[in-house]
Amino acid sequence: MIFDKGKNKFNFFYKKFATKSGTLYLCYMLNLRSLIKNDEQYEAVLSRIYELLQTSLKEGSDDDNEIQLLTLLVQDYEKKHYPIEPPHPIEAIKFRLEQSGISEKDLNIILGSRSRKSEILSGKRKLSLNMIRVLHEKLNIPAQSLILAY
Repeated sequence: MIFDKGKNKFNFFYKKFATKSGTLYLCYMLNLRSLIKNDEQYEAVLSRIYELLQTSLKEGSDDDNEIQLLTLLVQDYEKKHYPIEPPHPIEAIKFRLEQSGISEKDLNIILGSRSRKSEILSGKRKLSLNMIRVLHEKLNIPAQSLILAY
């Protein structure tokens, strides 16, 4: 399987292995000695993913396997070059309230009192471990976002 984007020509070779949980595909790429190395290659891979998405992909087909592998390459590149920092804990709470349609009055109940909620949202009071647990459980806010120092 080959696709060519200007100077970036990618050759994909698949090797199929049977495992207990199903089939494992290993991809060998020639002319690409490591993962995506620069923005030009990144754009070429994104273009190829777009091309594949315009077709009728059948699960388990070569194109399906190719798009899954390319997606992993893109995720790795984006993680290294375009990291997304977790939001500020208070912003995470406010965002979740807005997205879920939960009122600040409901947050009073979750945090225990109106004054506690006001102190937390204004930044005068820090979140306790118990509050972090409750917010994580009740509002499904990732604990990683809530434990950041502020």
